[in-house]
Amino acid sequence: MRGLAMSDMSHPPSLSTPRDPDFVDAAVAVNSPADVPPSRERREIVGRSPNQLAWLRLKRDRTALVSSVVLAVAALVALAAPLIARLTGIDPTDKFVDRLNDFGMPVGYAGGIGGDHLLGLEPGSGRDIFLQLVHGLRTSLFIAFVSALLASVIGVGIGIVAGYARGWLDSLINWFVDVTLAFPFLIFALAVIPILEDRFYTEREAPPPGFRIALIIATFGLFSWTYTARLVRGQVISLREREFVEAARAAGAGTAHILFRQLLPNIWAPILVTVSLNVPQFIAVEAALAFVNIGVTEPTPDLGRMIYNSIGYVASDPWYTLFPGLTIFLLVLAFNLLGDALRDSLDPRSTR
Repeated sequence: MRGLAMSDMSHPPSLSTPRDPDFVDAAVAVNSPADVPPSRERREIVGRSPNQLAWLRLKRDRTALVSSVVLAVAALVALAAPLIARLTGIDPTDKFVDRLNDFGMPVGYAGGIGGDHLLGLEPGSGRDIFLQLVHGLRTSLFIAFVSALLASVIGVGIGIVAGYARGWLDSLINWFVDVTLAFPFLIFALAVIPILEDRFYTEREAPPPGFRIALIIATFGLFSWTYTARLVRGQVISLREREFVEAARAAGAGTAHILFRQLLPNIWAPILVTVSLNVPQFIAVEAALAFVNIGVTEPTPDLGRMIYNSIGYVASDPWYTLFPGLTIFLLVLAFNLLGDALRDSLDPRSTR
């Protein structure tokens, strides 16, 4: 018996020895968490890039989702403005004077709102407010986006050169930025637009609407790049001595390659946030210029000029002021909320 016992102890059962199924299930049940079924396979850890993490944070942000929907609808309406005019059979410049009373006020409820004119008619002119609003939205978004793009291109180009070059070139660019910031932007726009317009056109010849739009875009772009330049300069200074830049230099890469292929892709996040915050600023400033009769001229529809034209009818027809004012408010609010959400999602230290 002692020998048999010794033999059994010296030869333990092999791993291929079949086991009792009940014993195996019990062991799994003991060693596994209670809420995880024994048959569930083990999940692999999936790595995500910073861009993927930012996208996940942005998708979970309800404010960003609602703002994106509002802006998408506004962009779709603006792009479809010619199609809307064709479907309704009404041009934004058409005047329905037969729907106005002797005092020039629209006949009907709430400024002439009805099936033919969804938002009523303009007092005095009789133009359709809905068509004016749709085409005015198109004008405001076009000016804001092109101005933001122009300001970003100038600011990124100047900022990345200043941050990488340093020395006397950086000092010269900083001095130029300080001089540009010393000009009050809105006051300068009020002064330079009429002066340039009088330089190219006399009082007897009316400038084309496209000339005033191009002048506004150029003014916005040439005097709004300074904050982008300073932001990009600071980002480049923090990256210019990193390992990947030193490796590019050691590999014989030129300055242009380092600036635009190595540094620029690593600073796109703050640039994107800056663009998203510049667009609502330009929408508001463009409306302010139109409000003081320095913005887009007739017959091009414009939201700010609609508010300017409605000043004399605020008491008798408040709906005329409400619709363009509410549109500008929603646009600026949606862009600002989306810009804040982008900044939070692109921040690696954010916990949202």
